[in-house]
Amino acid sequence: MPSNDARNLAQAAVPTAAVGVLAAVVSGVVAGGKGAIGALVATVIVILFMGIGLYVLQRTAKSFPQLFQMMGLMLYAAQLLLLFIFMAAFKNTTLFNPRAFAITLVAATLTWIAAQTRAHMKAKILYVEPDKTDKVEKTGHSS
Repeated sequence: MPSNDARNLAQAAVPTAAVGVLAAVVSGVVAGGKGAIGALVATVIVILFMGIGLYVLQRTAKSFPQLFQMMGLMLYAAQLLLLFIFMAAFKNTTLFNPRAFAITLVAATLTWIAAQTRAHMKAKILYVEPDKTDKVEKTGHSS
């Protein structure tokens, strides 16, 4: 993964993890140990799903730039659908507190999206990549 991609991943994952830890502490105080476990599980799921999605989107952008926008929309729709499926599947679980799980899942997802948007807005991405042949034609020799 190139450094820009890794930087974008870190800029989205770190705030999401921080929100997850805060949610685990609050859930632990409010709902006990099962609340903290639910919050941590939700945080891990969000970081895993969104991280894989970011990786797939970056690979698509490099391989098939013409599909980037469509792939991004499809990917976010699929991620949100999978998160709702997880919420429905664990609605009546006794492994952890489902309410803490659901609230943390939504909060972590919103945090990830906001942090990823911020990272993208602050990134200095070239719109056109310089080509080596342009240098040869302009200067008359290659450097």
